[in-house]
Amino acid sequence: MQTKSIIRVEQTNWQTSEPEIKHIRTAVFVEEQNVPEEIDFDGLDDQCIHWLAYDNNGLPVGTGRLLPDGHFGRMAVLKPNRKRGVGDAIMRAAIASAAAAKLPEIYLHAQLTALPFYSGLGFIGYGEEFIDADMPHIAMRLTL
Repeated sequence: MQTKSIIRVEQTNWQTSEPEIKHIRTAVFVEEQNVPEEIDFDGLDDQCIHWLAYDNNGLPVGTGRLLPDGHFGRMAVLKPNRKRGVGDAIMRAAIASAAAAKLPEIYLHAQLTALPFYSGLGFIGYGEEFIDADMPHIAMRLTL
């Protein structure tokens, strides 16, 4: 069993943490998954609540964001830190924040490869599969 590398998840915002968020998302989406930068950086980041996950050395290794309407997205974990609870910790922080804000649900567009991860957190898929940034996705939601 692998040791979890995450020691903390902190809520932040774009103005405070833009360099760290950009570093993680660029590595995962732009470089690894070939998502065009203009798709990933869509101009909505300054309206979102963001989270950063830090490893035992205090380095940021994961991020995610929540729009005011409950749309969660841009979940990215640097490759060496996957399968260690980082994404789970970020999602649980986002769910708690959305519940505290009295949002009725969180919804997201999951890459099909991430379907088991989000299903394990209680998200339910709905609608038809669709393509976003040349990858198959499905809409999912979690009622709070």
